Amino acid sequence: MHIAIIMDGNGRWAQKRGMERLFGHTMGRESFRRAIIAAAKAGIEILSLFAFSSENWNRPKCEVDGLMDLLVRAVSEETHNLIKENVRIRYIGELSKMPTYVRECVERSVEETSSCSGLTVILALSYSGTWDILQAVNRCIDDYKNGKINSIQIDAAFFEQYLSTAGFPHPDLLIRTSGEERISNFMLWQLAYTELYFTETLWPDFGEEDLLKALHEYTHRNRRFGKTGEQCNE
Repeated sequence: MHIAIIMDGNGRWAQKRGMERLFGHTMGRESFRRAIIAAAKAGIEILSLFAFSSENWNRPKCEVDGLMDLLVRAVSEETHNLIKENVRIRYIGELSKMPTYVRECVERSVEETSSCSGLTVILALSYSGTWDILQAVNRCIDDYKNGKINSIQIDAAFFEQYLSTAGFPHPDLLIRTSGEERISNFMLWQLAYTELYFTETLWPDFGEEDLLKALHEYTHRNRRFGKTGEQCNE
């Protein structure tokens, strides 16, 4: 099973407590750890976490710089624990836009956890669904121009090989915290038939019980993929 989470509400969590927004992001790191442990415990195969969107670059520079430093600390300090838990790290997004020290840290974590065979955690960094589709289109066009493929080959399944999530199944369930009910440009192609679950819980308060509650509701969803209920029950 593949679960995706939009980790939202860190800033509001801090502001409600009279703290700077960055403090909320720091506390959100604890939820990051809890979500990974809970997902592994529940037997989830893939956990995708929307950590930093392409649009997040538009936030105040002081907040962005703080987020970059926090990301490096979190990845560096958690990698050893992830290896102990047999968790593999992957990333998707325009990592080339990240500061060099951030990029090197993330790539090092990917390498160090590459032999792990348990839960796969996909970090979406400097990512947007529109970027993902456009980069896939451009790569596809380049291969066509270079004679590597022909137009007859290009159908939905073939095109997916050019997306950043190539090789991974689409998310079965998307969870968004903080009460917002939108997907905010996350995995636009991949979420076409994903079940959506929205919770009022702010990300720093999100824990194992919240994840299990979302999974419980998911088990009561009827995923028809365009078919009738009768067809699915055949």
